[in-house]
Amino acid sequence: MATPDKAKNSAQRARGKVREAAGKATGNDKLQAKAGQMMGNLKQAGEKLKDAFKK
Repeated sequence: MATPDKAKNSAQRARGKVREAAGKATGNDKLQAKAGQMMGNLKQAGEKLKDAFKK
């Protein structure tokens, strides 16, 4: 996996976790959405799949 892609995906997951925590603290359901975390996880899984086929 390309290092910049991996870092970007990890950052997206982290942003999702921060938004979720903020949403829980304020009771805002929209912020609680785990979409950011899921997108980061999906992108990272896609990158790992690509790496598996490159070998």
